[in-house]
Amino acid sequence: MDISADQAPEPVGAYPHAKRVGNLLFLSGVGPRKKGSKEIPGVTLNEVGEIVAYDIEIQCHSVFKNVKLILEASGSKWENLVDVTVYLTNMKKDFATFNRIYADYFTINQPCRTTVEVNALPTPIAIELKCIAVIE
Repeated sequence: MDISADQAPEPVGAYPHAKRVGNLLFLSGVGPRKKGSKEIPGVTLNEVGEIVAYDIEIQCHSVFKNVKLILEASGSKWENLVDVTVYLTNMKKDFATFNRIYADYFTINQPCRTTVEVNALPTPIAIELKCIAVIE
């Protein structure tokens, strides 16, 4: 079953926010964008839409908020995350900050996690999460 979360930013392509299969919930890639806006928290763009500067800390908090919104709209919750794949565009610069913030959000439940560096993401963001959760 496809799920669209009214509170979360619109997908940037032809895909749902999440898909439920049995008691598993698969989230599509989630970034830090704001709903109804092209604004990306913590990102400064030039006139042609290229990143001039970004704050990974602001983006982390925003992406975690968006994941939470999608989970809740899907009938799950933060504590039900079982697997998180993290895509960073600059591992060397951003991993330590990301890892510190991640630890603050996962004090009780610690899902499996994989973190990889990618050359780019579909929008001018520095982080994207791909998550799997259970629905009780």
